[in-house]
Amino acid sequence: MVWWSSNVLLAASIAAMLYSCVREYSVRRYLDGFSDAIVPNTLPAEQKVKAILDWMRAEPSRANTTNPEALSTRDPEMTLAYRQLLNVCGTATNAFLNLARSSDLRVRRLLLLSPNRTTKHVVAEVLIGDRWIIVDPAFRVILKDARGHYLTRSELRDPAVFSEAAGAIPNYPREYNYDQFAHVRLARLPLEGLHLRRLLDGVYPGWDEALDWSLLLERESFFYLVLFSAATLCFLLLRVLLAWYADRRLRIPRFRLRAKAIRAGEAFFSAPEIKQ
Repeated sequence: MVWWSSNVLLAASIAAMLYSCVREYSVRRYLDGFSDAIVPNTLPAEQKVKAILDWMRAEPSRANTTNPEALSTRDPEMTLAYRQLLNVCGTATNAFLNLARSSDLRVRRLLLLSPNRTTKHVVAEVLIGDRWIIVDPAFRVILKDARGHYLTRSELRDPAVFSEAAGAIPNYPREYNYDQFAHVRLARLPLEGLHLRRLLDGVYPGWDEALDWSLLLERESFFYLVLFSAATLCFLLLRVLLAWYADRRLRIPRFRLRAKAIRAGEAFFSAPEIKQ
């Protein structure tokens, strides 16, 4: 029962992984076509960012729904299709990140946290040159000082610099400061994140910036692709372990599909022996 159950689970995970591959490929094709329509590939990185923000600022013709809570906020096709989602900081940032990534920009999301570690606002970081500058897709702006110098999160931690940048944006809330921030908020996990942040910071400092967590956490199709790929690997290792245990310890004969297939192939493709 364990052997056949592992085979069924392995087959199911492989099928789910293949479906996720097709889904992720279709999403990437959709985003590539969408970004090509609004962002010319020949533009430098800074101009690409401005082109995406200009498209968002122009209030393009998008669908409306009476129940936006029912929409998938981690599906790029949804976030780009509905006006309500483009007006919320989380999904607006998600839409910006997907378009920017499809335009060959290096981007990542940044969560601005309140003193009790809850998310109060979501912005994006874009690598321009060797600096991760801050873009606020919800307000369709790149944060900069009075001299037009684009700002990073470390520069915005200075209250005077943040006040100067926020003052140039109409109705920009002053509580959206950069006193506390994160790329991944592990507090959403049970038991206060299982204290994973402290453990990961001790084992691998800078882990939250080493990978593009926004792609994994904010694109549903990519998340399921990674999930089912990991499940396929786990069930494949389990199958190998069970096969070794059955052969070496229990001495239980197994139905060897590969050996049967090889023998069938040899019998089908080899010429029959004719005895005199």
